[in-house]
Amino acid sequence: MEIKVKSTDNYTIFYLKGRLDLTSSSELKEKVREYLDQGRVYLVLNLAHVDFINSSGLGTLVSTLKEVRTAKGRIALCSLAPYVQEIFEITQLSHIFDIYPGENEALSAFGYQKVAGTV
Repeated sequence: MEIKVKSTDNYTIFYLKGRLDLTSSSELKEKVREYLDQGRVYLVLNLAHVDFINSSGLGTLVSTLKEVRTAKGRIALCSLAPYVQEIFEITQLSHIFDIYPGENEALSAFGYQKVAGTV
């Protein structure tokens, strides 16, 4: 899994690429915790390039959601690939997560607009 991060004063966007499974889950947890520890509690996970997710990956996202809520923050998922969107619908996690078609919609839900030049 490749994780790129773009952060502003107000929010942080995580760009995930590859497989979100047991192997990559700990890397994502550590990366998110690093930003939460800095007080960055408005997070967007862009899943456009996640081509596989399994129960370990879903579990990581659920535990991440819990951590963000405990930190009094918000997390949004956006740009889900069709396969990933289907998994969220089958597991009914689409009712638990805030899922948006794109970054701008996710950031608007937080009350922000995407800053020009941030990928």
